[in-house]
Parts: sequence; structure tokens; C-alpha cells
Amino acid sequence: MSLKRILVTNAKGGCGKTTITTNIASHYARRGKRVRLFDHDTQGSSLAWIGRRPRSAAVITGVDASKNSDHRLTRSWQLRVPPDTDVALIDSPAGTDITELVTLFQQNDSVLIPVLPSPIDIHATAHFIKALLTTGRVRKKMIRLAVVANRVRKNTLMYHSLERFLFSLNIPFITSLRDTQLYVKAIELGIGVEEIPTSRNKVDKEQWAPVYRWLDTPVVSESAPITPLFSRFEQ
Repeated sequence: MSLKRILVTNAKGGCGKTTITTNIASHYARRGKRVRLFDHDTQGSSLAWIGRRPRSAAVITGVDASKNSDHRLTRSWQLRVPPDTDVALIDSPAGTDITELVTLFQQNDSVLIPVLPSPIDIHATAHFIKALLTTGRVRKKMIRLAVVANRVRKNTLMYHSLERFLFSLNIPFITSLRDTQLYVKAIELGIGVEEIPTSRNKVDKEQWAPVYRWLDTPVVSESAPITPLFSRFEQ
């Protein structure tokens, strides 16, 4: 398996970047991949999650990428990935300037943008995506973007507004993740939601399936946006 680089980002804080990052890390680690997670957030939430992982869980290597913010070390050195790494995940900091954010991008990166169902989040994400799409480095590096709706409750006006907004974008809207305490439990235990030994996470596993299909699809054969699975299941 060649190196897979995945960035989880949004300029708006509190959108669930750590939840998305840690669940992806868990997914690939459980499948025997060597996963390295770069936590750029000064709060270190992803690193704290790794610190809580049970010894019996698949190993995930954490890197505190929030240090050296004074640029005494170059970005390339800070983000160096050992050759034995299969999956490199980058949990980017909130509120980062677009110019600084794109310095994290490398050729053929996959970028996931989580967004919450609220007017403030929709507005902020719209401006963020527009800024990304008009940045030359994103196009030159063949970076692909996709959006994930996070913490949603179906059959609410706010969710339908969010869904209409996401389908209006010129990038894939690949899934909706429901609002459930299972994610809180998983974060507290240092595991992914699919690692929780319960049948209650069947819906969540189904909702994550489009994310992994998109991540595992080669860039050259990227297909049309995938319809969210959320509406097919009860909460």
C-alpha cells in the first residue's frame, strides 16, 4: 500500500475534526495499516485520544505537530513521514489562515471537511471552501476535497438546509454522521465508534462506509458525489 495522506480541516472550530480524524485512524489501524496521526491543534485532543487507547487496541502513532509553531523547523521536516507509514492523518488547527493551511498539502492528498448543521457553520464553511477552491496550490497538487455532515439529526429543518447547501457545492458530499453519544463514549475510551462492542453502532458503520470508499478510490478514478446514507436509517 502506497502512502495515503488524509487531512481533516475546517476554519470553523468545534465541527468535529477530532472525531473524524480519530475514527479514520482507528479504521485503518484495525485493518493492519501503520497509521501516524499528526495533531496540529494546540489542544492536543487527538493525541489525548491516542493516550487513552487500550493496550489491546491496534497501535496508532501520534505526532505533536502543534509544536515548533515559531517555524524554527520547516514544515517539511515537521511533517516528515517515515517510509514504513501506510496512512498519515493530519488533524489541522481551527482558525488557520488559508495561506498557512495549504502549506500542509502535498500531491494527491485527500481532504475531508466536516460541517455542522447550523447557520453559522454553513456560512463559515461556504467561505472556507470557496477560499480553498480558488487557491492555485490545491489545483496544482491534484488535491481532492469532500464534505461530511457531522452531528446531524434527520427530519429537522436545519439538517435539510445543510443538505441542500452541501449538494449545491462543486465537491463530493459523501455522508452524514448522526448525533449520538456513541462518539462521546468512543473518544473517552480512546477507540473508534466501530470498535465499540455493541450492535447499536451498526448505523454508524453504515454511515462511515462512503467515507472509506471515497478515501480508498484512486484519484484518477474519482467518481460522482455519493448520496448520504443517513436518511436510510433510524437514529
